[in-house]
Amino acid sequence: MYFDRFDIVSAHYAFCADYHGGQYSELYAKLGRIGNYFSPGMAWKGYDSLSENGQVIYDNLVESLG
Repeated sequence: MYFDRFDIVSAHYAFCADYHGGQYSELYAKLGRIGNYFSPGMAWKGYDSLSENGQVIYDNLVESLG
């Protein structure tokens, strides 16, 4: 499977948005850093907006939580 930068960044953005532990968590800080160069806009629907490849990346991130 081929992953491009958009798949990776959008999957990490969605993952951080869904799983951050509040304003002082590591994932919230990562969400802010990603937000410096990626802003999905009002049409963003999180996981449902990801490409098939992005969903695979997201699922792998969720699985890594244990």
